[in-house]
Amino acid sequence: MNAASTVSTTTGTTGTPVSSEHSAAASPEAAPTRLSTLLRVPTLGPLGALLLACLYFSFASDRFLTGGNMSLILQQVMVVGTLAVGQSAIILTAGIDLSNGAVMAFGSVVMTKLAVAGGLPVWLAIAAGIGVCALFGAVNGSLVTLAKLPPFIVTLGTLNIAMALTHITSKEQTITGLPTVLTKLGDTFPLGQTRVTYGSVLMLVLFAVAWYVLRHTAAGRHLYAVGDNPDAVRLAGVDVRRQLITVYAIAGALYGIAALLLVARTGVGDPQAGQTENLDSITAVVLGGISLFGGRGSIVGALYGALLVGVIRNGLQLTGVDSVYQILITGILVIAAVAVDQLARRRRK
Repeated sequence: MNAASTVSTTTGTTGTPVSSEHSAAASPEAAPTRLSTLLRVPTLGPLGALLLACLYFSFASDRFLTGGNMSLILQQVMVVGTLAVGQSAIILTAGIDLSNGAVMAFGSVVMTKLAVAGGLPVWLAIAAGIGVCALFGAVNGSLVTLAKLPPFIVTLGTLNIAMALTHITSKEQTITGLPTVLTKLGDTFPLGQTRVTYGSVLMLVLFAVAWYVLRHTAAGRHLYAVGDNPDAVRLAGVDVRRQLITVYAIAGALYGIAALLLVARTGVGDPQAGQTENLDSITAVVLGGISLFGGRGSIVGALYGALLVGVIRNGLQLTGVDSVYQILITGILVIAAVAVDQLARRRRK
């Protein structure tokens, strides 16, 4: 989505806003070929990479395409995928969040500690965990917009704060004996010949909601526009500061939901959790084709990116490749994705 076409529109005969970009594309001289139109679809590359990876590993291991293994990949992806939803929204505004893994870990400790040691009703404990994550997001957004600090520096600082609070709150102890409500999303239900966790379904629902908001609402169009040209958005009458603070706060709430999924998957409140999930979520977003420069990309691509990371790691494990090479290959893919994004950005200029 081009943010400039979102802010600057013309009105057709029916009174419906029509972007100037689409108007130009309708002329015979500017009419693109089907191939060029297809190549401009932002999710095509991530989807192609995902399908190629699945094809390769289906030949490399006869266990890869089994229902049980597909369900396992979804379970492994559901936490990072949920983090990637919030990370995508922030990166679309040309920001970044290095703190989401640590914030998620703090939220998981808060909700488990309150439910087990604090004697708080489980639903209130869950709400408190999600609430503190949303508060971290709001603080990040406020520092970025009101204090005009770089998102990288702000979230690097809150990463360390959240990590310290996690260890202080948990007293370096893993919290066990959780109520069944806290782990309910880790339960499974039958789907054909396999079983799928409720948490995996929740992750997919969050992606679907995010897709609808970003594609079909004014708030979603404003978010893209802020990442592409915040000055133009401001001149169009949109409160950019409030928009950014809201995006960071909602992303924080999503990290809180990821914390609940983490607890459901592990069955404990682990103060050591979340140490690499921030980088994994950024990896998923970048591999999904969302530009680190903001204003371009699709949340569906982020889902493909998260699944691609899960498929590669799962497939390499099944084929007996050492875990260090899994990290190596993921790093190479990230650099390649950013290089492609940079080249595409230069070509558009």
